[in-house]
Amino acid sequence: MALKLPGWSSAVTVVPRTSSRRVISHNMTNCHSARRMSTVAADTASSDLPLSGIRVLELGQLIAGPFCGQLLGHFGAEIIKVEPPSTGDPLRVWRELDVDGTSPWFRSLARNKKSVAIDLRKQEGRQIVKRLALRSDVIVENFKPGTLEKWGLGPQELHKENPSLIFTRVSGYGQTGPWASRPGYASVCEAESGFRFINGQPDPDTGLLLGPPTRPSISLGDSVAGLHAAFGTVLALLSKQKKASRGERGGETVDVSIMESMLNLMEGIVPEYDRKGKVRGPSGSSVTGIVPTNAYPCLPSPSTPTSPTYIIIGANGDTLYARLMRAIGREDLIGPSYAHNHHRVARQGEIEEAISAWTSQQHVEEVLTTLEGAGVPVGRVVGVKEIVEGEQVKARGAVEDVEVGRDGEGWNVKMPRVFPVLEGCDAKTRWAGPDLGAHTEEVLGELLGLSVESITRLREEGVIG
Repeated sequence: MALKLPGWSSAVTVVPRTSSRRVISHNMTNCHSARRMSTVAADTASSDLPLSGIRVLELGQLIAGPFCGQLLGHFGAEIIKVEPPSTGDPLRVWRELDVDGTSPWFRSLARNKKSVAIDLRKQEGRQIVKRLALRSDVIVENFKPGTLEKWGLGPQELHKENPSLIFTRVSGYGQTGPWASRPGYASVCEAESGFRFINGQPDPDTGLLLGPPTRPSISLGDSVAGLHAAFGTVLALLSKQKKASRGERGGETVDVSIMESMLNLMEGIVPEYDRKGKVRGPSGSSVTGIVPTNAYPCLPSPSTPTSPTYIIIGANGDTLYARLMRAIGREDLIGPSYAHNHHRVARQGEIEEAISAWTSQQHVEEVLTTLEGAGVPVGRVVGVKEIVEGEQVKARGAVEDVEVGRDGEGWNVKMPRVFPVLEGCDAKTRWAGPDLGAHTEEVLGELLGLSVESITRLREEGVIG
């Protein structure tokens, strides 16, 4: 039986959910029972979101694939996250660990997902995943290319039985090409996209990279690829709707490369090289060819007297630049020789020195007051403490408290909201990243119709957890 999805073509189908939720096992822990009831209620609450009715089978782990799943789940998709029994997604124990031994980062990245523990190394485990895939709209995976094919779970195999299934595949270099079989690590892909080459300190003689490149203290390439994967998935769903209206098969592959996702951020670097032979190098804390926009030192803040304080000024617009120069008392740097950006680029050293001379004699609060009063874009470089306590963040609810556990026995975890904010769309975190296997009984029992006895046997044999 096919169901029409709100906002989607009648050709887009899902397998009907059962109207009642039966208890699968009398031996479920209280924690799993409480979490399961909370997700049932949350499923109902998310029925009017843009992606409600779409089922996504998340086979990825760590960051890139799961970040895609997080974005889709926030806007209503049902995310069934398949994890190895016993260990789960490795991210569960990355970086800081909470009182229960689980990373708060995992609780954030896996929010709104259902955890099903299945061993893909076992043939029967792969058969269960195949059955789940045949009842899904999308598979998200970030294995090395060829892995799903080796397991009999690739597009060629599954499209025989579910021709409308969308495969969103994230890898280091894409599913084709001479590098396709390489392991895909974001740090390496960032280097090979050219991103790392433009981050660091410039050589004063050549303008190229001096010493090792600087990397941001996050896995940027993974998250950027995950964002591209979510965007590609939504495009594929729209394409599927159009194809169905023409009576065509709707399934397709969304091929996301971490390296290419980073290359997508490289602005004018390739066309500038092609047309002008220009090789852009790093620019420290500024940006090549745009003046002034940089980090400038201030006097130590009264609130943190032992810490150096920097502010960022972005006054690269012609009018903004003139406002900045008046605010710092340097009207001598206003005029035809400084009127437009290309003039200021030629005089960058002089301009930067004037700004730094002024900010270095001011406390950060004084700089903010003066420049905000002049209408010049300015902001303080802050850490996470200032972020969670910031008035703009609080006013917008950009950081939220999400409960882990239930029945008064849990705790709250602060995490950034998932963005963007859609007008009239009540998208929100419905539950934190679940315990490993918290939804195994629910999904296998209700979606696949497995009996209590079958689930018990599979667990005893180590096929599920």
